[in-house]
Amino acid sequence: MSKTNGRSASPMFKERLSSVRGPIKKLGAQAFLLTNPADYFYLTGFTGDESAVMLTPRDVYIISDRRFEEQIKHECPWARTYMRRGLLNAEIAKACADLKVRKLAVQSENLTLADKAEIERLAKPVKTVATPAVVRGLRKLKDATEVAAMRKAIRVAEVAFEAARRTIKPGQTELHMAAQLEFEMKSRGASGPSFPTICAEGPNAALPHAHPGKRKARRGSAILFDWGARVGGYCSDLTRMVFVGSIPPRIRTIYRIVLDAQLAAISDIRPGRRMCEVDAVARRWIERAGYEKQFSHGLGHGLGLDVHEAPSLSWRSDEELVAGMIVTVEPGIYLPGVGGVRIEDDVLVTPTGCKVLTHLDKRMEDAVI
Repeated sequence: MSKTNGRSASPMFKERLSSVRGPIKKLGAQAFLLTNPADYFYLTGFTGDESAVMLTPRDVYIISDRRFEEQIKHECPWARTYMRRGLLNAEIAKACADLKVRKLAVQSENLTLADKAEIERLAKPVKTVATPAVVRGLRKLKDATEVAAMRKAIRVAEVAFEAARRTIKPGQTELHMAAQLEFEMKSRGASGPSFPTICAEGPNAALPHAHPGKRKARRGSAILFDWGARVGGYCSDLTRMVFVGSIPPRIRTIYRIVLDAQLAAISDIRPGRRMCEVDAVARRWIERAGYEKQFSHGLGHGLGLDVHEAPSLSWRSDEELVAGMIVTVEPGIYLPGVGGVRIEDDVLVTPTGCKVLTHLDKRMEDAVI
């Protein structure tokens, strides 16, 4: 176990760590083991993988290996470290023994049953206790630093899309167009895409999570792009349509419906509104047009360090919107054998309503190239 270099965590991390320590103390645990990389990044700024973070009432211990030693000194020099030579669970057990932990809070939604059993065996007589999703709850509400980071991720995604859109030509495959968009994001500072980029031409756009393949753009193509940039650890997530030369008549019809449904749902977002109620606004609009069976997914989801995180903006959730949440709003209509339309924006819930953080044009005529 290493000592700290005398520095202390930033006020932001101190506040986040304090918010987690309270609920853990109520469980009677001497330490909290974080194994979800997004969660321990949120609490410490550490970006390494194959690691864990152990939080005690007074200290933070990063359990990692020598690959990340210098990285830890750069990202969170105030933390103590355990540098393993063997397996991670064995080092976790050693930390429990050193710190006299008898009850260890763990992230049950992330730690496998096999890992939990192994830690208990190696660290005997330590007992693990499942925690409520305390970090996930904190991550629902974005502070000013997080909103600024997500604005950067959105900006990179939007500028990259505009650049990639100018390169689209008949004959290019979905794979080619998706790769071009990811290149444009990385060349503008993204560490990578938020998720594998979706580029779906023609009938493939009827698949909400289509995988780019060998279908080619052609005159009259309707192409759906669903993409996002990861910048500074934070994600953006957008969906837009591109039409090559002209707009297919059936796609023109459903595009108008989807856009009206999306705008109506966004105008309904405000603190205190239930997730299912906002979902219903868009869903009723699509149902009235006769396409209720062609809108097969929830309206949206939380966005932040993960591209899909709490809350769920769907008919399944009675949770209320709270200022500080960032959600996607992405209704869609999918016609098998024909194609589909989905339009997606990232929306911040404000104290008085909401603010759309994405700015790419959604006018159908302007999507023609």
